[in-house]
Amino acid sequence: MVRYDISLLTDDDLHYFNEGTHYRLYQKLGAHLLQAKGVEGVYFAVWAPNAERVCVIGDFNYWDKNNHPLQARGESGVWEGFIPHIGKGTRYKFQVYSRYQGYQIDKADPFAFYNEVAPQNASIIWDLDYTWSDAEWMKSRSERNSRSGPIAIYEVHLGSWLRSPDNPEQFFGYRVLGEKLADYVEKMGFTHVEFLPVMEHPYYPSWGYQITGYFAPTSRYGTPQDFMSCIDHLHQRGIGVILDWVPSHFPNDGHGLGFFDGTHLYEHADPRQGFHPEWKSFIFNYGRNEVRSFLLSSALFWLDRYHADALRVDGVASMLYLDYARKEGEWIPNQYGGKENLEAIDFLRQMNVSVYQNYPDVQTIAEESTSWPMVSRPTDIGGLGFGMKWDMGWMHDTLSYMSKDPIYRSYHQGELTFRMIYAFTENFVLPLSHDEVVHMKGSLLRKMPGDDWQKFANLRLLFGYMYAQPGKKLLFMGGEIAQWDEWKYSYSVDWHLLEYAPHRGVQKWVEDLNRFYRLEPSIYELDFEPEGFEWINCNDAAASTLSFIRKGRTTRDLILVVCNFTPVIRTGYRVGVPQGGFWKEMLNSDSTVYGGSGQGNAGGMEAEAIPYDGRSYSLSLTLPPLAAMYFKNAGS
Repeated sequence: MVRYDISLLTDDDLHYFNEGTHYRLYQKLGAHLLQAKGVEGVYFAVWAPNAERVCVIGDFNYWDKNNHPLQARGESGVWEGFIPHIGKGTRYKFQVYSRYQGYQIDKADPFAFYNEVAPQNASIIWDLDYTWSDAEWMKSRSERNSRSGPIAIYEVHLGSWLRSPDNPEQFFGYRVLGEKLADYVEKMGFTHVEFLPVMEHPYYPSWGYQITGYFAPTSRYGTPQDFMSCIDHLHQRGIGVILDWVPSHFPNDGHGLGFFDGTHLYEHADPRQGFHPEWKSFIFNYGRNEVRSFLLSSALFWLDRYHADALRVDGVASMLYLDYARKEGEWIPNQYGGKENLEAIDFLRQMNVSVYQNYPDVQTIAEESTSWPMVSRPTDIGGLGFGMKWDMGWMHDTLSYMSKDPIYRSYHQGELTFRMIYAFTENFVLPLSHDEVVHMKGSLLRKMPGDDWQKFANLRLLFGYMYAQPGKKLLFMGGEIAQWDEWKYSYSVDWHLLEYAPHRGVQKWVEDLNRFYRLEPSIYELDFEPEGFEWINCNDAAASTLSFIRKGRTTRDLILVVCNFTPVIRTGYRVGVPQGGFWKEMLNSDSTVYGGSGQGNAGGMEAEAIPYDGRSYSLSLTLPPLAAMYFKNAGS
C-alpha cells in the first residue's frame, strides 16, 4: 500500500483516549472519507493494542488480507492508514492478527456509522452529512425537556409499531415511520417518543438490547440520514426523541467487540466480572480508560449527530452491583470487600457530567430497579447524576394491586399508598413499559380482573391514576388501545382493534389525559417536589378509594383526584377539599365516550362548608365504578 502521511489523531487525542476523557473518538477512529494529497479516499483507524498486524479488507480489494495493512501508531495501540480511490458505500472489515495463540479474526469496525443488514455484518463506509430543519425545536428544547414541564413518553419498538398490511413481514423505513409516528403521537398528545435501541444489533429478537454498533443506527430501517430525517420530522412536529442506550453489556458475536484483538479488550477477562450470567453477554471493563472513552463518545455521538433529546440508560442496576444475578462465589468483591462496582459508579457519574456539561438541555434517565440512593441527584453531593429514574417499585406495586379482584383490594391498600413515602427521593418516571407485556406476562388489559367491561374500566382507571401521580409518564405502544395480546416483536400493534368501541374508548381516554396533563401545571410542575402533592384521604381501604390534591408552583388552581377501585357506585361519598367554591369535573374515566357507564357529578359540585378529612369544606360526590375523576377548583 502506498504510504500517505496523514492522520486524524493528534498526540492530544491519544492522551485523552488513554486517559479515559476523550468524548468524541468517533471523529478520529473508524473510517473517514477525506482527501490526501489531492486524492479522494478513506482514513482508517482502529484500537487493537495486542495485535501483531491489522489489515483492511473489503469490496475494494476482494477481501484480500495481504494488500492493505495498517500502520501501528507508536505504542498507542492504534493502527491507522489511508486507502485511496475508495468511497461511500464500500463494505469493509478489519482483519486482526493477534500476538497471542495465532488468533486471527475479521472484525466489524467498532466506530462504523453504518453496517450491512443482518445477518450480514460488514461495516460500510458512510458519511453523516445531513441538513437539519429542527432549529425551532432545538432552540426551545430546554423548556420541552424541563423536569418541571410535562413529559408523557410513548415507548416504541420501530420494527413492530406499524407494518405494511399488505406485507406484514416487511419493515417500514425510518422516513415513513417518522411521518406516521409524528401524525399519531401528535394526535395522541404525547410529548416524547422513546425508541427501544436503534443501535445496530445482529439478533433481532434481542429488541436492540444486544448492540454491536455503538455508533450506527440499525440498517434494517434505512441509512443514517434516514434515521436523522425521522428524528428531524418528529422535532418539527414538536415531539422529543429519547434513545435507549445500553452500556451495561454487549453480545459475544464473533464480528463484535468481544475478544477483539485476541485479548479481552473491551470486557473484563475474569468471567466473574466480564460475563453476564442471565443475558449470556460480555460486560464492559469500566476501569479501562480506553473503554470509558469509547462509551462516553457513543453517548455524546447520539446527542451530537442525531439531535437526541435524552438517553435512557438500560440495565443500570446490573452495572452498580458486582453480585448482580450471581450466586455466592460467582463474583469478586471490590477493594473494600463490598458488592458495589466502584468503576461502574465512577463511569456513570462521568457520563452524566459530560452529557450535561455539553448538553444542559437534554436528560439522562436511568432504568434502575433497586433502592440505590441518589440515582437522580447531582454528582457533587454524592449522586449518580441522572436527570430522572424509572420508578420500578411503583410499576410493580400498582400492577400487583390492579391485577387483584376488587373484593380483595381493601387488604392491599398499602400497595398504592406506600409510594408516597419515597416518591420525592428521586426524579421519577412512572413506566408501563415493554418489559411488562412480554414473556407470558400478558398485556395490560389481560392483567386486569373481571369481565370484559371491568377489564376496560380497570385499565382506564390505571391510566387515570398514573397520570395523576407525581412523576413523568411512560406508556409502551399498544397499551393505549387496550391491546389484548402481549407484545410480539415480529408483528405490528393490533391496530384493527380500533374497529371496536371499547378499544377506541381507551385510546380516547389516553388522548384526553395527555391533553389535560399538558394544559395543567398543577399535575406536572412539582412532580419532583413534595409541595406538589397532598393526600386528602388515603386510609379508606374498606371502600378501596383514594383522594388527593395536585398543586403547581405559581398557580392557585388545584386538581382534586378521586379514584374508586371497586365496581360499586358510591353515592354521597364525602371528600374534604381545601377551598370552597365550585369544583368542576374535568375528567371522568367512566364517561360513556370512553366506554364507561356514564356515572358522575353533572359537571361538578359546589363545596359545602362541612368540615371533612381535616378540611373546612367538602364535596358530596358520586363515585363511578372502577373510575378516576379529576376536579378543578373554579373559585367561589
